[in-house]
Amino acid sequence: MANFEKMLVAFFIFAIAPSIVLVDATFSDSMYLTWGLQHASLQADNLSLVLDQNSGSAAQTKIPYLFGSFESRIKLVPGNSAGTVTAYYLSSTGNKHDEIDFEFLGNISGQPYIIHTNVFTQGNGSREQQFYPWFDPTADFHNYTIHWNPTEIVWYVDSIPIRVFRNYQSAGIAYPNQQGMSLYTSLWNADGWATRGGLVKINWSGAPFIARYNQFRARACPFNGPASINQCAANIPSNWWTSPLYKQLGYASLGQLNWVRSNYMIYDYCKDTKRFNGQLPPECYKQQF
Repeated sequence: MANFEKMLVAFFIFAIAPSIVLVDATFSDSMYLTWGLQHASLQADNLSLVLDQNSGSAAQTKIPYLFGSFESRIKLVPGNSAGTVTAYYLSSTGNKHDEIDFEFLGNISGQPYIIHTNVFTQGNGSREQQFYPWFDPTADFHNYTIHWNPTEIVWYVDSIPIRVFRNYQSAGIAYPNQQGMSLYTSLWNADGWATRGGLVKINWSGAPFIARYNQFRARACPFNGPASINQCAANIPSNWWTSPLYKQLGYASLGQLNWVRSNYMIYDYCKDTKRFNGQLPPECYKQQF
């Protein structure tokens, strides 16, 4: 009888699981504006965020998620974007929040953007890695994807992995897998730190600054409280993110990752021994990929 009950439970989870995955929703289906409403424009197929001297602007998803893939096509602020930051990230709420970041740090004309990534677990961050893009991110739309599952987090740019953060909870290293996170995006004034540590300020004569988006997909598991934790992590076919294919990067993807890290990485917290007084965070001694 016990085995029969287990089979019944498994069948029930499998039967309801397809309804918990959101696929190909439009901006207006998935998101709403949170501030700077007088600046931003959110329509079915596109989103525009605006920054001027009065305000920036932001949007977020209507619901939180636990695991899945979150992608958007973004064209960043062109020209002299120094001091501006376009953020695209997952975050829970509260003092001990989890967070997975893409932040695009603007620069003066002719200088490259910086792709800034970070991970927070239980309110603790300080896991930054930064990259130069290998293209002009203001000339056209490019795909930025956060893939998050119980095994690892992967940041992709145009389907090329640029960073991996693996789950080493068994070794006492915190991993974001207990809190639902919403997807947020914003364009804001960060000239206190964004460009050369805050030395280069925003040139407001170039305002308004505009970041444009023309696609958003959240193929992910909606989070409805603690009961969702086991449901979203269940190793069942409809939870595609838990399949063996997504537990670790394949050979070709590892080659792409190493190409990016060798040619375009400009900062890695796991190499900053001075910052951590010679005692690097424990995950830095683990296999990263």
